Amino acid sequence: MAAPEEMYQCQTVNCGYVYNPDKGDRKGKVPAGTKFEDLPDDWRCPVCGATKKCFRPLAGPGSTAQARCERPTVPPHGSN
Repeated sequence: MAAPEEMYQCQTVNCGYVYNPDKGDRKGKVPAGTKFEDLPDDWRCPVCGATKKCFRPLAGPGSTAQARCERPTVPPHGSN
């Protein structure tokens, strides 16, 4: 089970998606066991389409940093 420091939450308004490395991102074809830091630079939140810059860890360093993320205009990865 992933520790809170390894799980990252999207900070965009009304999203709150949590990336869990134990589950990966099936929609984005990211296999289970992939750490957040190892996600491709072009990976986006599967719910709202936000970039990695809009995510903060659930606990530990960086968890209280303010993220300034607006809803992206690009659809989430895999949406058409």
